[in-house]
Amino acid sequence: MSRLPSLFTRNLPSNLSQSSSDPNLDNIASPAEQRDDAKRNFLKAMRPLPTQHYWNVYFDRQAKDQPPKSTDGAEYKAELEQLGTQIESVQDFWRYNNNTPVDQIKMRESIYLFKAGFKPIWEDRRNINGGSWTFRVPKSIGPDVWTHVQLLAIGEQLQEVLEEGDQICGVGLSVRFNSHLISIWHRESDKKKSVDGILQCVLENLPAELRPKPDNYFYKKHSDHAGFKAPPELQAVLDSQKAREAAAAKAAAEAPQVQVSDAAEDPTAGGEP
Repeated sequence: MSRLPSLFTRNLPSNLSQSSSDPNLDNIASPAEQRDDAKRNFLKAMRPLPTQHYWNVYFDRQAKDQPPKSTDGAEYKAELEQLGTQIESVQDFWRYNNNTPVDQIKMRESIYLFKAGFKPIWEDRRNINGGSWTFRVPKSIGPDVWTHVQLLAIGEQLQEVLEEGDQICGVGLSVRFNSHLISIWHRESDKKKSVDGILQCVLENLPAELRPKPDNYFYKKHSDHAGFKAPPELQAVLDSQKAREAAAAKAAAEAPQVQVSDAAEDPTAGGEP
């Protein structure tokens, strides 16, 4: 069993250094130390800035004899472990993020930041109609891209670009041989405005040096993955979605094509000379 990266989300020690017990040393703090003490006291006095939603962190360790994301519910959930305590404020997020060594996550392992009520499982009841954008980035910039994408999630910028009725589920980082795969999950894969909006939001908000190349990102429905296996009780949900998509495609194909006449194209046609 691989070892989890160290993670602390709450109650980090505030007294990181103890004053010397040497009686020969002057106990009066230097100006720099006084400024540091004042800063720490100020941060302690700040009221937590709550996030709009509560978030949980999950660690995903793939079993050696299990293909990627091949799940049937309980079997796969056994590989997921929730880390730390619930993130409820901006301060909570930075404690977690600053104390999570992404560079120590091993090959084929993943870490996820998901809204409370959602789990990073394709077949989960709240995800089953959804999909995700995946961005492949070099490991050298992966942690920085990961931090930016997490901030877009907890800051609700990703939610703001979604089509009405859709919802961001969470974001994830998976380790591969020479890259990090950073994913953004949402609930309704049939909402094109959401799909396009998520990509635009990421590309517009990432600094140029962190922006992935066009051939290094893709979108995929959860149900299109090879390892996807819907629980029998949720198959009807998928069938209903497919029926809606087929009906929409048929209506679009049968819609009459509007022909624009030359007169309509020329604003002066039919007018006074």
